[in-house]
Amino acid sequence: MQKNINGVMLKKMISVGFACLDEKKDYVDSLNVFPVPDGDTGINMASTLRSVIREVEGAPSNELPIIAQAVSRGGLKGARGNSGVILSQILKGMMAELAKPVDTQVVGKMARKVANAITGNESSGKPLTDVTTKHFARALDNGSKVAYSAVTVPKEGTILTVIRVMAEESKKIARSEADFVEFFKKLLAVGENILAQTPEMLPVLKKAGVVDSGGRGLLIFFGGMLSALDGTIEVAHNFESDGKLSTGGIDGEGIEEIDIEFAYCTEFNITNMNKKTTMAAVDMLREKYVRMGDSVVCVGDLEMLKVHIHTNDPGEAITAALQLGEIINLKVDNMLQQSRDLFAARDIEMKDQGIVAVAAGEGIVTVFKDLGVDFVIRGGQTMNPSAEDIAKACDRVHAKTVFVFPNNKNIILAARHAQDLCKKNLIIIPTKSVNEGIAACIAFASEASIEENTESFHTAATAVKSGSVTYAVRSTKLDRFSIKEGEVLGLDSKTVVAKGANIPDVTTKVVEKLVDKESTSVMLFYGEGIKEKDANALHDKLMAKYPELDISIIDGGQPVYYYLISVE
Repeated sequence: MQKNINGVMLKKMISVGFACLDEKKDYVDSLNVFPVPDGDTGINMASTLRSVIREVEGAPSNELPIIAQAVSRGGLKGARGNSGVILSQILKGMMAELAKPVDTQVVGKMARKVANAITGNESSGKPLTDVTTKHFARALDNGSKVAYSAVTVPKEGTILTVIRVMAEESKKIARSEADFVEFFKKLLAVGENILAQTPEMLPVLKKAGVVDSGGRGLLIFFGGMLSALDGTIEVAHNFESDGKLSTGGIDGEGIEEIDIEFAYCTEFNITNMNKKTTMAAVDMLREKYVRMGDSVVCVGDLEMLKVHIHTNDPGEAITAALQLGEIINLKVDNMLQQSRDLFAARDIEMKDQGIVAVAAGEGIVTVFKDLGVDFVIRGGQTMNPSAEDIAKACDRVHAKTVFVFPNNKNIILAARHAQDLCKKNLIIIPTKSVNEGIAACIAFASEASIEENTESFHTAATAVKSGSVTYAVRSTKLDRFSIKEGEVLGLDSKTVVAKGANIPDVTTKVVEKLVDKESTSVMLFYGEGIKEKDANALHDKLMAKYPELDISIIDGGQPVYYYLISVE
């Protein structure tokens, strides 16, 4: 049971949280449908956290107040975009609470000095060496308040709503839950619940069929922190199982072009302040920016200020800032031009045929995209998308006819139901595995007719022999095998064909069952639990056994299955 978090654990939680968000930043970007530069929400949040990591790694010690100061400082220095700035303010508020001195614990003089600096408190009390769930809940509450105060006109249905509700509920959770792992699990459940409600708060989200991207990014970050706590070192929540679309590009269909009042997204830091600059001058600058534009964020201290504003006169905003100090990290984006580019893409003539596929695992998703699939719905075994999810994906494809590859026998029926919900002409190719789906995609010919491609897809899919390697979740008797919980299982498309304690051995047996005299190639996708060196060792073993075959092995990253096997 993890009842306390010290500086070392906080450092680990922040690092793993960053790694998870950095890995999924493209997915977060894909949720943002607004035709403005803030569409890079995932990149902005990950970049902000990358700056935090740099500060944390350079911290002089692992004492909690020292790490807290590094997190707070790094967030302010690296904050990018609205989402990044808000995330930095959430962290700033949390770290200020975690660094508050108390009278019952003792650490070094440097840590006490840092704690007083970060909190603005001249207390002679001793800084915390570790915190409980109750203290962490107070930190979340302070993080929410600081974030709200940093935004001139807070908007509900955004990352602000997600952190506020999580903070409010965290106090209740902490009263009965002292274990940080269980505390975080319940906290993330609250976050997922409120995130699912964001489309009802912001009509543009509902129209686009997505949740708030900043809120999703925040939950990925917190999911990473939970992973650090429970030792899994992976994104703890399957946030893609809700059928949201992967990064396939937004074609603008179904989105109304909005009138952009302020054309330039302007960001910069103010540092090396003039001797006469005061916090009162900072407040006056913020008020001036409010009159000058919108989406105003002006936060920091007399060492460094972070400014974000949408305005029609970036020069005026910069000139006003120069009255306080020097400008660094200047970035100006023309939102009008980005809006034109987005909606110009929408007006491109609709093509005749497009493809939507269902898949899980970054490597497998990449293969489908490289083969020309327009949208990949994240899903598969244990995370089946609904008929509505599939219909929404197909509606976004800029094509008159959309072929759907379910790639799982449990998804075929939902795909057929999607035909009644979609505005497009849907043709369901009943692929039962990722291997069949990839073979079908390879057979696609853009110049061929719908009828010709349909026939080619069916022929290619049925020519593939599919196998998989996974594990038994319970003891049972099946297909003449007496199976024990935890054993490695090898399957063909219908039955269990091998079992054992060793993944490579079972995988080799599956390949043996699938290969015959007509076989020419074997493709294996290794899953998220398999190391690259082990996969390469298996590849070499199979090459020695079948020198006449073309054998390839690819990092699929899929959950549940150690290996997915395709033989042609």
